[in-house]
Amino acid sequence: MDSAGKDRIAEAVRGAVNRIAEFMNPVLIPEVGMNIAFALPDATSPVEVFAVEGRIVRKGNEVFPVGDVMPGASDHVARIVLTAMKYDPEMRAAANIRYSEKIIEILNEMPLEICSFDRDKEPAGVSTMDWGVASCCREDDVPDIIYDLGAVGKEPMIRILGEDPASVVNNILMLSERINDKIL
Repeated sequence: MDSAGKDRIAEAVRGAVNRIAEFMNPVLIPEVGMNIAFALPDATSPVEVFAVEGRIVRKGNEVFPVGDVMPGASDHVARIVLTAMKYDPEMRAAANIRYSEKIIEILNEMPLEICSFDRDKEPAGVSTMDWGVASCCREDDVPDIIYDLGAVGKEPMIRILGEDPASVVNNILMLSERINDKIL
């Protein structure tokens, strides 16, 4: 992809980050921070996936992106996207948000396909994100939401997937409008 195409990918992520920072309820930020990523078409490596350098964090009661959007800035979310693209090449974006039972209940009320995986069933010697995402995908079918309940030393997490950052953010903001931080 040429430089102008890469600039468009980066700008799409920046636009999504700006919407998240302005409109998302900060209770959706996980302890480890949040990221949103968007892959180049036909990406095969994390360096071909644009994300926020240093993640998006909660600063007081604000959503705060720590760094700029860069290629290769998130190995974790990039692996989610790259694995999803193996099943549906159009699913090139993802973000991670905080897990809670109440958030899953609210997501179940939305018109989204949801799947989960159990980290305790992960085979030895594989990447959790590669295995976990793949376990939820089928040929030409990638769910909108993939979550897990965590494990020892691993925070439970919800991942929101989509064709582009705008669609991912739209689902995050629809969720954000439905939550009440007192019940999470």
